[in-house]
Amino acid sequence: MTILSNIAIVLVLACIAQLVLVADCKGSGRKGKKAERGTGSGNKGGVPKPPPKQPANRHEKGQKTPSVKGVFKGRFLSRDKTQCTWVATGEDAFTLDVNCKKGGDTFGCEYKARPSACPDYASGVRTYWKQIARALKKQKVLCKDPAALVKAGMCKRAPKDAHFKLNDRPRKPAESSTDSTTSSGKSCAESQQQRAKEYCSTSWSSVCNLLFSMIEGGEDC
Repeated sequence: MTILSNIAIVLVLACIAQLVLVADCKGSGRKGKKAERGTGSGNKGGVPKPPPKQPANRHEKGQKTPSVKGVFKGRFLSRDKTQCTWVATGEDAFTLDVNCKKGGDTFGCEYKARPSACPDYASGVRTYWKQIARALKKQKVLCKDPAALVKAGMCKRAPKDAHFKLNDRPRKPAESSTDSTTSSGKSCAESQQQRAKEYCSTSWSSVCNLLFSMIEGGEDC
């Protein structure tokens, strides 16, 4: 009986010890889950993560204003009722060609400028040329005042080379056909007189000259 009672006590103690170990394992597991939830749920007291880097903006300050290439033209009526047309051509430096007509009189001139020197030109090209056309119409003395500047209203504070200024170099006049005909006629007459002096005596030179003119009248010298 004593042996049986001892075995029973040992089994009871073993069961109690096993229950205690199981309870400790469960308690440590719950504490570990709580700790994980505390660290993973939020980082209130921690260092905030840096924001992702944004791509660099292409239109940064210091970037050069792109040049605008093209042909711009128009027409206007000046203060003294003179009908004028203008054509602007270029890329960075532009040439503004102005031609006017009033009655039977015609005149023209050229203005030079660099519109790209105006900071607002690239973003408002059409507005710029509309304002230039208005400025041409308001000119008191068109094509005659080298000190006058043709300005766009949007570029009043721009550098001086952004405004159109009269080109001092005059245009080369086209050679007329009458001048060339006159010069060729003079050369023909001189050659005929020279040959008359060579082949004829002084007294007969006028007669010889007349003969040469009759023979070569239908031919070009």
